Amino acid sequence: MILLTIENIKKTFANGKSEILVLDEVSFSIGDEEFVCLVGPSGCGKSTLLRIISGLEKADSGRILFQGQPVTHPIPQISMVFQLFGLLPWKTALENVELPMEVLGVKKEDRARTAQDYLKMVQLDGFENTYPHDLSGGMKQRVGIARALALRPVILLMDEPFSSLDELTAKTLRELTLNIWRDPSAPPNSTIMVSHNVEEAVYMADRVLVMAPRPGRLVGEVKIDIPRPRSQYVRESIYFNHVDEVMAMLEKGKKLSDQEANPSYK
Repeated sequence: MILLTIENIKKTFANGKSEILVLDEVSFSIGDEEFVCLVGPSGCGKSTLLRIISGLEKADSGRILFQGQPVTHPIPQISMVFQLFGLLPWKTALENVELPMEVLGVKKEDRARTAQDYLKMVQLDGFENTYPHDLSGGMKQRVGIARALALRPVILLMDEPFSSLDELTAKTLRELTLNIWRDPSAPPNSTIMVSHNVEEAVYMADRVLVMAPRPGRLVGEVKIDIPRPRSQYVRESIYFNHVDEVMAMLEKGKKLSDQEANPSYK
């Protein structure tokens, strides 16, 4: 079943008197119970695309359909985890998780109970009354994940969620994210994650969608047919073969962009 459809998304940004084409006719779909990663070079529009999918930003043309209905503004069914946490420093961990529910008008006692449940899910029970400045980077991102999950989204968007963390913390949070996604009683149904780390994408995703340099567009996808859990396969050839396949597609996208910018390039 298709949950999300991205159709012909095009986006430009103003640059003085000229315009920069950031995304050019991007189209793909997300099925139920899928984990999809978007990879591509810096500046290719991956994060912009996530913001458009979430309803936080508008495309110049094209459309986003959630279960067949256009997404024109943020909706609870699609929630987002940000790269730089996005926590309000004057609110506690519990209050940060409560915030989206407060905006939606959920009663205080109900949102407090839900926030506590999701802080426990991300292994932060006991830190409900702690402010962000007293939390480590990994703990801040756990709060960000709990906040996104508290709305029980059908689709979770993650914008390079582990890129600012040390590798050991990132590894722990990758496993936490996958465990939550695989839990049938927990949200979300499907996840779209932006990553600049090809090995991370291969480890986590069912499909890796590869984008070319700006203007960002899809140059192909790699289906990851490694059984889960994948920790036992990360040193085997099946894993590195997929990594090589994604890297080759990234290089193909770069050559395509170079040729378009300079027809004499070979």
